[in-house]
Amino acid sequence: MSVRIYDERFRDVIGESVELEQLGTGFDFTEGPIWHPREQHLTFSDMPGDHMRRWFPGGRIETYRKPANMANGNAFDAAGRILSCEHATSRVVREEADGTLTVIASHYDGKALNSPNDIVVRRDGLIFFTDPTYGRMDYYGIERETELDYQGVYCATPDGNTLLRLADDFEQPNGLCFSLDHRTLFVNDTARKHIRAFDVADDGSATGGDVWVEVTTGEGEGHPDGMKIDSLGNLYCTGPGGVHVFLPDKTLLGVILMQEFTANFAWGGARLSEMFFTASTSLYRGHTKTPGLALF
Repeated sequence: MSVRIYDERFRDVIGESVELEQLGTGFDFTEGPIWHPREQHLTFSDMPGDHMRRWFPGGRIETYRKPANMANGNAFDAAGRILSCEHATSRVVREEADGTLTVIASHYDGKALNSPNDIVVRRDGLIFFTDPTYGRMDYYGIERETELDYQGVYCATPDGNTLLRLADDFEQPNGLCFSLDHRTLFVNDTARKHIRAFDVADDGSATGGDVWVEVTTGEGEGHPDGMKIDSLGNLYCTGPGGVHVFLPDKTLLGVILMQEFTANFAWGGARLSEMFFTASTSLYRGHTKTPGLALF
């Protein structure tokens, strides 16, 4: 069985099933997949391996960056530059056209960030990221004490001059994504197993933050981590057994079942109807009826 269906509308959004193809394996722990819509390739992280790789149609996988400061989440900005959350340095960085790295965020109130984890860029260029403590743990990062006494969600300006704290009441904030109109920011809390929704103003400030939905249905390994919306505004989030699919009205349609513990995913391919899953030691691909959104 490749899917678990809870609502018949799942078949309209995803299909009858999702056949998974293993594109590569032997990695340590894969994360942060992003698809380049013009150059047609997928970049993804391998945190413990301190390695960023790139997959090309045809099956070739190349080293993109190594060492990579144990990068985790990645995003593209409107210019196609990669922004990465570095576990080893507790920084958010942007790779410029010449390959140099610009630090977007590293400290708040004079204290080092915990370990930026996942990241999204709003259409106006503002950068939003989560800051749990996973990168200060052994294996997924470098074991060290935290300087901040909370785990927050932040908004940074593209020039790196302004960092705004949006929330500090999470246990472990992780995946995040915007609604189609970019007015609602969804952020999940891995430890508490739920997704929260914030109203975001033009200046990047946020209000609200109520629990939007619990991500606890089903069996198998998995918890809220990677999260994105498709081109119709349906929300996808990793959870027990695989990737959970919710309608905008919070209805759980079903779960795309995974063969390995899955931390994240991204849409890609020529029509953005291919889903790429970063699943622990492997990279998988499946196909869905509803395409995703191009990152730029």
